[in-house]
Amino acid sequence: MRPLDLSQYVGQRHLVGPGCILRNMIDSGNLSSFILWGPPGVGKTTLASIIARTLDREFYTLSAVSAGVKDVRDVIDRAKNKSLFSSAAAPILFIDEIHRFNKAQQDALLGAVESGTIVLVGATTENPSFEVISPLLSRCQVFVLKSLEADDLKLLLKRANTTYPEQSERNIVLAQTDALLRQSGGDGRKLLNILEIVVDATKPGPDGAIVIDNDAVNACLEENMAVYDKDGEMHYDIISAFIKSVRGSDPNAAVYWMARMLAGGEDPLFIARRLCILAAEDIGLADPNALLLADATFRIVHSIGMPEARIPLSECAVYLASSPKSNSAYLAIDGALSAVNEDKTAPVPLYLRNAPTSLMKELGYADGYKYAHDFPGHFTDQEFMPDSMRGRTFYEPQPNAREDRLKAYLSSCWPKYYTKK
Repeated sequence: MRPLDLSQYVGQRHLVGPGCILRNMIDSGNLSSFILWGPPGVGKTTLASIIARTLDREFYTLSAVSAGVKDVRDVIDRAKNKSLFSSAAAPILFIDEIHRFNKAQQDALLGAVESGTIVLVGATTENPSFEVISPLLSRCQVFVLKSLEADDLKLLLKRANTTYPEQSERNIVLAQTDALLRQSGGDGRKLLNILEIVVDATKPGPDGAIVIDNDAVNACLEENMAVYDKDGEMHYDIISAFIKSVRGSDPNAAVYWMARMLAGGEDPLFIARRLCILAAEDIGLADPNALLLADATFRIVHSIGMPEARIPLSECAVYLASSPKSNSAYLAIDGALSAVNEDKTAPVPLYLRNAPTSLMKELGYADGYKYAHDFPGHFTDQEFMPDSMRGRTFYEPQPNAREDRLKAYLSSCWPKYYTKK
């Protein structure tokens, strides 16, 4: 089913359509290193293979799951040796799941990428800015691939059902496709896997036709649901259950869902990042130490790896789930951003402006500013909002021990905004 050229390639028209950036690079033959970032099953590996075939470039491929520094250096050495005896363009080194390469493995690529010995094409489902070291990232363009749209998925189904003898000879009738499209989640590989499972599980009718409809798909998938698919829908379901368990203050459920992810091969750094977000979004100012612990957990997991990383991950998850909860900081910044979108040009009051030059001082910049430490309690009642925003409150303390103390202080400073209850 894998396409051999761009005419057969499905999706990503914003990159490979006529006149688009990656298409122009291919058409010109001036290929530079780049990273393909996008969800599973949208054509990252296929696109890399098509580019190599189109440009007639030698194509090396490594999987970051199984390759080490030695494998990287072996490929680079082969590329160097061939360049001594050939004037052919630099070969393409495709690294799948490049986000799983550690710093040493990525460092091994730097010299060859910079010198042009190889053209690096990386594929990742994770944000490259989190997982790819800065020196390597600065030498690569990043192209974002999108989930396949309904029309793309329907085209894949049509090809599978009519182009390939193994399917077309079986008289498969796609009576309904809504469930197939929905269950695939924009993942072409998953779509074809589901189709294969359903076709194999459906008995032919009296006329020999295998009729696929929504009920057949749903019934079949209920019986064949994988325990954990770290690249598919189950990934999102289980991480959702984990997040909601921590937010709902259930440490037992939090550890259980974490165990499901770890046992299924989930990247522990993905879990650690979610813990950092949870600490800020859901625990917040009710326990600021939660964010410090989550940050420390991320660093430790990055340093020690599995299987030992399971222990600090568990410690952090239990702590966050057992902590008091507050989303006041989350609501505050979203409220402020919404206000900024309403009025992006509100001027800074003159007395709050910086006055580094004599002209600015003459114009009244900083004139009238009250230095808080010169006043009792290190506080003045001077307004700090632009005129159009006066009276707006974005931070609302929530009822917990720490924010009760914050509210008491703010009530003494700003009684018109915060009143004791």
